[in-house]
Amino acid sequence: MEQQTLAHSQVSSVDTHKVLRNTYMLLAMTLAFSAVTAGIAMSVGLGRGTSLIMSLVALALVWFVLPRTANSAAGLPVVFLFTGLLGASLGPILNHYLAIQGGSEIVMQALGGTAIIFFALSAYVTTTKKDFSFMRGFLFTGLILVIVAAIGSMIASWAFGVDVSAFSLMISGAVVLLMSGFILYDTSSIIRGEQTNYIMATVGLYLNIYNLFTSLLHILGALNDD
Repeated sequence: MEQQTLAHSQVSSVDTHKVLRNTYMLLAMTLAFSAVTAGIAMSVGLGRGTSLIMSLVALALVWFVLPRTANSAAGLPVVFLFTGLLGASLGPILNHYLAIQGGSEIVMQALGGTAIIFFALSAYVTTTKKDFSFMRGFLFTGLILVIVAAIGSMIASWAFGVDVSAFSLMISGAVVLLMSGFILYDTSSIIRGEQTNYIMATVGLYLNIYNLFTSLLHILGALNDD
């Protein structure tokens, strides 16, 4: 019985490491692909309207298409299409910052900050193997509140002309904290064997990094009087 338990534990450990390895490998490839599509979008001068449409299509893919294809080979092209669209949607934002004085430093600081936060938190979880499942309720409640607050601020700004710049900055700060928590939670779920689909795991971590980067970009831009 003890030998069977030990063998099962060893197999589970191997499976977990395989999922983690495949996740990080696919994550690296999708981030690189996003960088390429972002560069193309910047070079062609992609407009904000097209950028918004790309973001909406990407969300539709991850909500409606990916769950049906994640357990098959068809999930891989969906993931690359999803991440490519989101990468391209960053084109107008990046062009905006690069066009202003000191904008390149802002972009690089946001990239560096995102990398430091992600690698530090991921390394902490993989080293300590700490269980962060207790954060689930808090994180998803916080995410809903942030989404509602963001929609409310857009309506207040567009429909009533209210200055929501300070409130928007607070939302970005909340997103940074939330995405940091999600990195801990998502990585922990892989380490503990709860997430066994590396495609879905990759999408989760990618979204954490994407939202972390855009929020840091907004905060750093505001701090630099943009």
